[in-house]
Amino acid sequence: MTRAVFLAHTAAPSGAELATLRLLDALRATGRYQVTMIYTEDGPMVARTRSRDIETHVVSGQFDSRAMRIGTGVIGLITGFLALLRLGWAVGAVVKQTRAQVVVAESTKALVLGAVAARRARVPLVWQVHDRVSPDYFGKIPALAIRVLARLVCRGQLANSHATAATLPTSLPTAIAYPGVELPAVQVDPRTRPASQTVVIVVGRLSPWKGQDVFLRAVAALRVRPARVILVGGTFFGEQPYRAELEKLAAELGVAAEFTGHVDDPAEYLDTADILVHCSVLPEPFGQVVVEGMAAGCAVIAATPGGPAEIIHTGVDGLLVPGGDVAALTAALDTLLADPADRARLAVAGRDRAQEFDIHVSARTVADFLDTMVTRGD
Repeated sequence: MTRAVFLAHTAAPSGAELATLRLLDALRATGRYQVTMIYTEDGPMVARTRSRDIETHVVSGQFDSRAMRIGTGVIGLITGFLALLRLGWAVGAVVKQTRAQVVVAESTKALVLGAVAARRARVPLVWQVHDRVSPDYFGKIPALAIRVLARLVCRGQLANSHATAATLPTSLPTAIAYPGVELPAVQVDPRTRPASQTVVIVVGRLSPWKGQDVFLRAVAALRVRPARVILVGGTFFGEQPYRAELEKLAAELGVAAEFTGHVDDPAEYLDTADILVHCSVLPEPFGQVVVEGMAAGCAVIAATPGGPAEIIHTGVDGLLVPGGDVAALTAALDTLLADPADRARLAVAGRDRAQEFDIHVSARTVADFLDTMVTRGD
């Protein structure tokens, strides 16, 4: 059985961390991998991981996971980078103790940690990429630096979509491993309520690039307002003021939006919603919530370009609209709200499409790729 260590720089429960937890559970289920998780801080994900009986370590040091955010100045970047290198040396000692045969870095910061840790443990490093490494997200110079680092220290890379893979170094072996979801045990029927009784939701952390402001403006222009408009998700990484901006915008537009704050499991909202809206204004690396909404029986509207275009066949199992286009999103919502039968048709097809993104399918892809990385290192 192959031993793999997965490395995360944060223990906050955001999309990448939750996807990794699902993957670790499914990798164990293959019977081929023994997995260990290392976090560099304590937090909610530590308890969640241990609750699934996954070996979990916390290796802390003089590094704040909120440091080195997009927009951080040069001095902050250099200071954070050096702190990551020091912490990576300590992580490497734990990797050696686990007798791991491969290290998988789960973020850009974890890539820096992993470069040192894998070298100390003398095992290959694989980068599992959850973000598009592009200038529109990281900035031109940081994106270039990240790609150069990956070429220098990685043996291979796992991309969460073809859209993400297109932004990565082409010289490294690469596999596409979609962030699989844990599908409901029982398929849920779509909701067919009339427009004035519908529930429309957006699920995801509140962040300017996630486009919740676009969603509110689109709702304000609808011919018929839904019964409930819900924004499910909290704020992380210094973006707390954005919620206040959204609440102010909703009030100005006369939209009675509900803000849930962070929720551990959005299933209760997905299971009651008629329509799920994904509205990122930058290309989404994948869009886990798109698949989760489809699996829950929602009719889904998602923004392009990016990962959602690899999930949805527009007009067949969901609708795609250009990211940031308020008028297009309003039109799509008006269409679905006005026709419950067509809404149900899309939801049923979407539910079937979601089956193709089962976490166990993703786990087999990851296991096969890691096998090649370990074999090349022998």
